[in-house]
Parts: sequence; structure tokens; C-alpha cells
Amino acid sequence: MDLSGARARPGPETAEADAVEWRISDGTVAYPEALAAMEERVAAIRAGEMPELVWLLEHPPLYTAGTSARAQDLRAPRRFPVFDAGRGGQYTYHGPGQRVAYVMLDLQRRKPDLRRYIWQLEEWVIRALAQFNVRGERRAGRIGIWVVEPGGQEAKIAAIGVRVRRWVTYHGVAINLEPDLEHFGGIVPCGISGFGVTSLAALGLTATMPELDAALRATFDEVFGAGAAPC
Repeated sequence: MDLSGARARPGPETAEADAVEWRISDGTVAYPEALAAMEERVAAIRAGEMPELVWLLEHPPLYTAGTSARAQDLRAPRRFPVFDAGRGGQYTYHGPGQRVAYVMLDLQRRKPDLRRYIWQLEEWVIRALAQFNVRGERRAGRIGIWVVEPGGQEAKIAAIGVRVRRWVTYHGVAINLEPDLEHFGGIVPCGISGFGVTSLAALGLTATMPELDAALRATFDEVFGAGAAPC
């Protein structure tokens, strides 16, 4: 997929060569096209030909399988298209109303520490959710970001799945703004049963996608800056 048609956003106020490019795609992007575009961009970043990129988009309804996906966790294999993602993790759902952020950063230049990078992705989502007065939390042994619903139940609001090639990252995070949560019923999300999935809309918030994008942009630099690290 040619990313030139996506709307560009400026990166941080640093030297141009060090700026992170931001792109927002209108409509939905087919998963194979997104995967091919990420592969191409990762190679270009590694070669020093293109800047790092944060790509914000939505997909049509589909399921993706990570490298640890278990066949029994795909409950409805004919419901939506299923794609091998090549990222870490298990099955997840993507669809309209969910903001997917594909993050392509050069960790060799930043810091070659995968654990730190995953912490940063989590922290980024947590801080973006805080812009809406939503408390996102980590849970030991449960990948993703979780919230406590009004009834006291815990539910997942954001998924995280990454891949790194020669220290350049891709894939990233998916935050549920207002997707059809019933669509998650065709899988065991991330292989975790016994817990539900929620969204900002299900929590009673009327945030828009541009507002969520603005929250992600506002919190990115403070998390991925040189001084940000796990506490």
C-alpha cells in the first residue's frame, strides 16, 4: 500500500532527520495492504531511507493470529477473514471503531531493549486513556491494558502485539473506541478467557476518533522520549 495518500502529521520538534512521521488513513485499510506497507517501511527505516512512523488506521472486521495463537481459540473461523500477522501474541480482532496504531521505531538508535519498548507502548495507552479520565492498568500475566468497569469487573480495552526486525519495530496497539464488541465473541481474545472486552463507548464516553488520535499524539513524546523508562 502506498502511504502517500494518508494524511501526514508532523513529528516532534527535533531535527528533521530525527522526526517521527505521523499518518492517519481515512476509511478502512485492508490487512494484507497494511502488512505489506509496514514491511516496506521497516526495511526503509533500517536502511536509513525513511523516518520512523506512527500510522493510525482502522481495519474492516477481521481476526489476526499471532505466533502463539492456538487453534481452539478461534471459535468462529468462518465469521470474518483470518490472517497470520507474524507478530507476537495470539488471536485478536480488528474492525471499525477501533483505533489501530502501528508503530515503526528504530530501537537500535533509541535503545535496543524490547522489554522497555513494550512498557512504553503500555504506558502510552495508559496516558492516552487518562486524557478521558479512564484509568488503564497493567495486569501480571495478562497482556494488554485493562479497566475496571462500574460493576467491578475487569475488562480489556486495548491490545498490544509487536514484532521487531533488526531492532526496527512494527505492529503496535489497538484501542477500542466504539467497535462492535460482539465481534470479539468469535475468538478468545489474546488467549485470555474469563474476562470481557470493553470500549470507551461502553464505558459511557462519547469521544471521537480525532479526539483519541489527539490524545495519542499528545502523550507520545513524553513516553517515547529519551528519558522515558520503566519505573
